[in-house]
Amino acid sequence: MTKDAIHNLTDEALVEAIVKTNDTMLFEVLYDRYASMVYNKCYGFANGVDEAKDLTQDVFLRVFVKLASFKGKSKFSTWLYAFTYNHCVNYVTRNTAKKFEKKSVSSENFDIENIGEDIDSTVEFESMRVEQLKKVMELISPDEKMILLLKYQDNLSIKELAEALDIGESAVKMRLKRAKEKLVQKYTNYTKDGESI
Repeated sequence: MTKDAIHNLTDEALVEAIVKTNDTMLFEVLYDRYASMVYNKCYGFANGVDEAKDLTQDVFLRVFVKLASFKGKSKFSTWLYAFTYNHCVNYVTRNTAKKFEKKSVSSENFDIENIGEDIDSTVEFESMRVEQLKKVMELISPDEKMILLLKYQDNLSIKELAEALDIGESAVKMRLKRAKEKLVQKYTNYTKDGESI
């Protein structure tokens, strides 16, 4: 297969070829497509650039080993998002003693307005500043943060989340509801206490 032909393969066709051949050259093509996306996700959970690079390398090493478990129920990019987040959540959980500066929420790519939908709350999410949201996001668990980021930063649908996380759609809705309620509660407590956010 020519270089051009390889680069024109869909993600799914590429994954299939890699699983069949274990060809690291083919995997490099996949790596090139997604390295910056994975790095950006890892950076949100890491304490600096070096740690983010290490996490990115870890993710791709594990992806190479686990590629056969990609069943094509969702898009490869969706599967990779969830894989990356899961790896980072596990990493953070294993290092709970360490204080992380998580920087994954930014005004350009976090849809603040949507996060307030279907929550009965006096908090107006539209009026929350991104800086406030960043700080409050650090007060919830890595799992809660992960599902909120997948939904509101990466704009995955409930169906895509269910496929990527391998759980039912009702379970996704329940997890999202709980995570959003926790975020509202933390924000409300923070502002009630009069602490500067």
